[in-house]
Amino acid sequence: MDANVLHNITYGMYIVASFKDAAINAQIVNALIQVSSHPAKIAVSINKKNLTYEFITNSRYFTVSTLDEATPLNFIGKFGFKSGRAEDKLEGVEYKKLVSGCPVMLDNSICYFEARVLDEFDCGTHALFIGEETESEVIKVGRPMSYDYYHNVKRGTTPQSAPTFIKEEIPIEGNKNMQKYRCSVCNYIYDSAVGDPDNGVAPGISFEQLPDKWVCPVCGAEKKDFVVE
Repeated sequence: MDANVLHNITYGMYIVASFKDAAINAQIVNALIQVSSHPAKIAVSINKKNLTYEFITNSRYFTVSTLDEATPLNFIGKFGFKSGRAEDKLEGVEYKKLVSGCPVMLDNSICYFEARVLDEFDCGTHALFIGEETESEVIKVGRPMSYDYYHNVKRGTTPQSAPTFIKEEIPIEGNKNMQKYRCSVCNYIYDSAVGDPDNGVAPGISFEQLPDKWVCPVCGAEKKDFVVE
């Protein structure tokens, strides 16, 4: 079987958040669908090892903030490759708490909704939460980011805890004559033929030419954390 066919299933890019007592946490999610309209119900898949899973299980509420296509990679990396157990992922991010206590992201979001958990299904490494919408709002007009856009245009990578992670992902195409470097933290590939548009690095700049202060645009790892691809 060819696991790469799974890349052809369409997904969006969202931030799912929840709370436990006074603590709040959020993470990137792409496995999310609407399952009914009257009333509106949403299904979302969360890795059981993630702090967000613990918070949703405790509070029985979660929010979904839909990311704009223009969202920078480092913002996505903050919620996709960092752990809420090690740092406050919402530090420096504009958000607001709803009446329930759940936070919603205002930065880089075009809309949000909140859901109350109705049911939970054990899916092995992940749990599928079914929630009924309790609150929603459009923040701004924008174009929702798809997983395909994130993966093929923004050149983002997928955390191993994500339900869509494939161990042998298709390499990002570029100039095969130019050396590529892979981030050992998040697997982002720096390709000299493409550069790093989010950080103003033009195509044609080799990895060696990058300034020492340059960091991975996805997870923030330093140059020393990159290896030859």
